Amino acid sequence: MSVIGSKFEARKIVIVGGVAGGMSAAARARRLSEKSEIIVLERSGYVSYANCGLPYFLGGEIQSQDQLIVVTPDALKNKLNLDIRVHNEVIEIDTEAKVISIKDTTTQKIYQENFDDLILSVGAAPIRPNVPGIDLPGLFTLRSIEDIETIQSWFEIQKPRTAVVAGGGFIGLEMAEQLVRRGLEVTLIDSKEHVLAPLDIEMAEIVHNELRKHGVKIVLSKPIKGFSAPGEVTTNRENIPKSCFVLAGDHEPIAADLVILGLGIRPEITLASKAGLTIGERGGIRVNEHLQSSKQNIWAVGDAIEVRNPINDSWTLIALGGPANRQGRMVADNIFGAKEIYSGTIGTAILRVFDLAVASVGLNEEQLKLSNIPYEAINLHPSHHASYYPGAQRLDMKVLFRKETGVLLGAQVIGKEGVDKRIDVLATAIKAGMTIRDLAELELAYAPPFGSAKDPINLAGMAGSNVLDSLTEQVQWHQVDALSAGGALIVDVRTQKERNRGFIEGSLHIPLPELRKRVSEIPAGKEIVTYCQSGQRSYNAFRFLAQNGFSVRNLSGGYLTWSSKQSMNENQEALHQSKSKVSGVCK
Repeated sequence: MSVIGSKFEARKIVIVGGVAGGMSAAARARRLSEKSEIIVLERSGYVSYANCGLPYFLGGEIQSQDQLIVVTPDALKNKLNLDIRVHNEVIEIDTEAKVISIKDTTTQKIYQENFDDLILSVGAAPIRPNVPGIDLPGLFTLRSIEDIETIQSWFEIQKPRTAVVAGGGFIGLEMAEQLVRRGLEVTLIDSKEHVLAPLDIEMAEIVHNELRKHGVKIVLSKPIKGFSAPGEVTTNRENIPKSCFVLAGDHEPIAADLVILGLGIRPEITLASKAGLTIGERGGIRVNEHLQSSKQNIWAVGDAIEVRNPINDSWTLIALGGPANRQGRMVADNIFGAKEIYSGTIGTAILRVFDLAVASVGLNEEQLKLSNIPYEAINLHPSHHASYYPGAQRLDMKVLFRKETGVLLGAQVIGKEGVDKRIDVLATAIKAGMTIRDLAELELAYAPPFGSAKDPINLAGMAGSNVLDSLTEQVQWHQVDALSAGGALIVDVRTQKERNRGFIEGSLHIPLPELRKRVSEIPAGKEIVTYCQSGQRSYNAFRFLAQNGFSVRNLSGGYLTWSSKQSMNENQEALHQSKSKVSGVCK
């Protein structure tokens, strides 16, 4: 780590973009150098606002738009002597002369500013697919306060009752939740087989069930093909949609009084590309380890840049506020002589989906396979605090780690309580290069209202250590059917009460306390798979059977993880059998 220059010589720093990384850079630069001239140019009408809070304002949880404004331009001028210019769009960069051209969008005047250092914090733009009907009224993206104002106006005038959210990412799910909160009938559409790409499918199914529980209709594996005006579709509906009919794959047209496009974002690279800055293969501005672009004295931060994922050492795009703010601070340090290195982004994220918190960090199974990284996965379902203390809630956890070494690679946690605490511990552990064994040894705060003597993090470490030490051999939820069809015997060691609520078809039921007395019922020479509700009791069964000469494996995560497959099948069958309220075809 380099020491920042001691003189902090005066510089003229121009920052393009006044949200997250841009404002962090501006504030840090002023703290380092009182004599520098710092200009922030923002093409919208707001700087330093909480864009992550926009869905919650639309849903009414945040009562006032003013609550989204972290600080005003006037306050920034008074507090930090920053020259903040809203409604000013940078339209060109002369990298050789170190001059930018700026358009004041209120007066249409174009003027120039020179710079010693230029910081691009230009963000990313919502994707609007090039499909028929994309310009119909009632189709909105959500990225800025101006977007919110436009949507609010539609609500006031049209009073929508039905909404379609296109895209099952973070914004899509937050918007689905908030639109339900406002009393709308919501349909969520995604082109993939499950929502939330950072999750693996069995974890995403928990989210699907939560959405359905709150009345959200889910249409998966159906890409948006276009939008049809109300008069272009024959329908038996009494109420014609106020916006359009949404055309998704081979699904019947879906009526919508309002459409939210949450199909993802693309880095804003037009300005950088015109200036000759290097654009990476993922479509973002390519920066070095110091966050400097390919042109001297031009830096870039936030959603517009490609970052290294240190887990698989690949370039990626990760649009998160936390990393953007840290990048802005680091660039300011580096401008004044430091040689700070940005070590990459591992993608720690969390969101609320109705009553659940859903969090992830690092890579999922699909990404690990694409990266050719050998890994192990464990699923577990502990209580978020001591189970005997009132209010204990189940956590659904998945932890991924390298075979042989146990180095942590990724994690996913879902639950009603305690999710944020566990994902932050796991993110810290991944950042520190820790192993699954280290989790077992962590000393974490414990009192019955907050945790357990063996915290869920410790339990994950113990389960993973057992895998590394060959004290158990695992079967994953998606392997059970093939094993059973191949002649393996599935042994259920749960109680009769648990089995009455559901079981794996064809399994032999021997409750764990009876296993020693009834072991003769298990045929020798046959492959055995043990399972219980979450995997712990069946691990005990595995150990007993393995030490008595049986060829046995344990189902990771037990019935609770396996049943996600059953839920997927049932939901898919229901989707095939359901009929849309809209009948007819596009004219």
